[in-house]
Amino acid sequence: HAKMDWWGNITFAVGLIAILIAITYGIQPYGTHAMGWTNPWVLTGLIGGVIVLAAFVFIETKVDSPLFELSLFKNRSFTFGNLANLAGSIGRGGLQFILIIWLQGIWLPQHGYDYSRTPLWAGIYMIPMTIGFLISAPVSGALSDKLGTKWFTTMGMLITAGTFGALIAMPVNFTYWVFALALLINGIGMGLFASPNRAEVMNSLPVTSRGSGAGMMTTFQNAAMVLSIGLFFSLMIAGLSTHLPDAMYSGLTANGMPAPAADGIAHIPTVGILFAAFLGYNPIREVAGQALQGLPQTSVDHLTGLNFFPHLISDPFSDGLTAAFTFALICCVLGAIASLFTGSKPTTVETVPATDTSEPRLSVGEELASVAGEASGACPSELVDSTAAREHLRS
Repeated sequence: HAKMDWWGNITFAVGLIAILIAITYGIQPYGTHAMGWTNPWVLTGLIGGVIVLAAFVFIETKVDSPLFELSLFKNRSFTFGNLANLAGSIGRGGLQFILIIWLQGIWLPQHGYDYSRTPLWAGIYMIPMTIGFLISAPVSGALSDKLGTKWFTTMGMLITAGTFGALIAMPVNFTYWVFALALLINGIGMGLFASPNRAEVMNSLPVTSRGSGAGMMTTFQNAAMVLSIGLFFSLMIAGLSTHLPDAMYSGLTANGMPAPAADGIAHIPTVGILFAAFLGYNPIREVAGQALQGLPQTSVDHLTGLNFFPHLISDPFSDGLTAAFTFALICCVLGAIASLFTGSKPTTVETVPATDTSEPRLSVGEELASVAGEASGACPSELVDSTAAREHLRS
């Protein structure tokens, strides 16, 4: 039996957790900065995590039963298939969160949906993406077994990249059928890539290494998904923080709020505004507090209603969307390039050599009789007449 790779497990877990925690705190404000990437603790987590993961790689080259079989990366299809999957997962991982923010925080309230109903309708309006994936994934999986995987994975990534370009060009207050079509094609692209990519990676490995290879591939994909969310939110915050304070200040003062109060509200952490949009509610009542008490009721109703907050953040949000979707587009193009270096031959079924059949094989009844005989101390032939059993089967 293989020994447990304790040091490999420990260093991999510590290194990965340190990096993910650092990314989580990196999107939070620090001092006068909109994000915390200059926070010493965040930098310590990132640098320390990378150092520990480097130690993990070194350990894996020395132990007899490594957690990660690094020798598998000598296989070109395994290496580039995983790189393509990693790039695609980073590019797509944060997409749904961004779309939810877009729908719940801006588009649905602008079209008359109450904030309490936006989570439900955001999910409903994103169904075309799921439909596209469900249509293309089984078809691409079946065809790639006959025609090869390379062009399915490459085209899948390029189609997905094209939909990110379409989302960049789309106005914040879009026409829904155009948005739905982009999501449908995005799902088709993901489906074209997913099944052939996994088949390519798994079929490139010997049978004895497929369990390890599958675990490595899944680990890379899950880590990339989490990393993607942190990167997407960082890009969104960077885009929002450029113009959001000025937009908040001008919008509040235009509706009668005193300049000092408006200035204080305009400089609240951008991540708070982003998560308010993500949760689908107007944060003005909470952040303005007593500043609303001196305003006419009509102004209060307007500031805390459905339209003010979505319209206020639309333009700054567009800057964040452009940054996030451009990053996703680049990742998908890199995934397509990596896919070109994988194998392209149709899948072949690896067979196991036939066993020696010179000796007659026991029937199920004879095997059960043998087990019962061992348990009772009786001879198996006393429990079942094998000759009679075979004659019965022939008849």
